Amino acid sequence: MRDEEKKRTSQNTSFQAFFRKRWVFPAIYLISAAVILTAVLWYQSIGNNVTDDLASDTEQGTALTDEPTAEVNVAIENVNLPALDPESVKVVKKFYDPTATEEEQAAALVFYNNTYSPNKGIDLARADQKEFDVVASLSGTVTKAEKDPILGYVIEIEHKDNLATVYQSLQEVSVAAGDKVEQNEIIGKAGKNLFNEKDGIHVHFEIRQDGTALNPSTYLDKPVTSIAEEAQKEDSEAGEATEDEATKEDESKTEDESKTDDEKEKEDAGEEKSEGTENLNQPEASKGTLNS
Repeated sequence: MRDEEKKRTSQNTSFQAFFRKRWVFPAIYLISAAVILTAVLWYQSIGNNVTDDLASDTEQGTALTDEPTAEVNVAIENVNLPALDPESVKVVKKFYDPTATEEEQAAALVFYNNTYSPNKGIDLARADQKEFDVVASLSGTVTKAEKDPILGYVIEIEHKDNLATVYQSLQEVSVAAGDKVEQNEIIGKAGKNLFNEKDGIHVHFEIRQDGTALNPSTYLDKPVTSIAEEAQKEDSEAGEATEDEATKEDESKTEDESKTDDEKEKEDAGEEKSEGTENLNQPEASKGTLNS
C-alpha cells in the first residue's frame, strides 16, 4: 500500500512539475490556436466551393434562360376591313387583276389627268356617301402619316415579315409616324381625293408584301400568315418555272448543236462525193485528149 501511495505521489509531483514550466501553457495555447485556425480555414474553403458551384449553376441556368425561345400561344390576327363598322361599307372599286376578264379589268382602272391607272388596292365607301372611321387592319407600327395633295392623307403601317398596309384618301388622321397601333384602332376618317374623285368619300386600302401590291380581297378574314405563305409559294413556283425555261433552252441549244454537227457531216460527205466525181472525170478527159 505504501509503495502504491509513493508511486501516486511521485506521478502527481511529476505532472505538477511539468505544468510549472513556463513554456507549457504558451505551447498549449499555440497548438489550440493552430487547430482552431485550421478548422476555420477548412470551413471557409468548403463554403467558397459551395458558393462557386451555386454561382456556376446559376450562370448555366441564366444562359439557358437567355436563349431565344419561340413565342407560345401568340394570337394570330386575321386581316380585317379597315372600317370601324365593316357592315356599313362595301367595295366600290376592286383590285386590278391581270388575270381577270376585260370587263373586270376596265372596272378596276382609275382615271386621272387623262390617264388610266390600275387600282393597286380596293376602295371602300358607304352607300350614303357619309364619312366613316378608318381603323388599322392589323397591329403594327405607323411609318408614315402625312397629307398628299393628290391622294389626301396617307397612312402606312408596317407589320411583321416585310408586310405593310396603306390607307389613302383620308380626310384626317389620328396617329403619327412611330406610333404603335392595335388592330381595329381608329387611325383616321375617310374622305375625298383628287386621284379618284369618282368614288367620292372613300378609303383606298392596300396590302403590300416586300413592296408588291396584293389583292386585299384575297386575304380578308384570313390569317395574316397566309400572305407570307402565298408569297413564298409564288416565289417557289416562279423559281421552278425559271428552271424549266433554262432546261428547255439548254435542250434546244443541244439540239441545235447536234443539228449543226449533222449538217457539217453532210457537207463533208458532199465535198468528198464531189471530189470523187472530179477524179472519175479526169481520166476520161485525158483519154479523150489522147484520141484526139
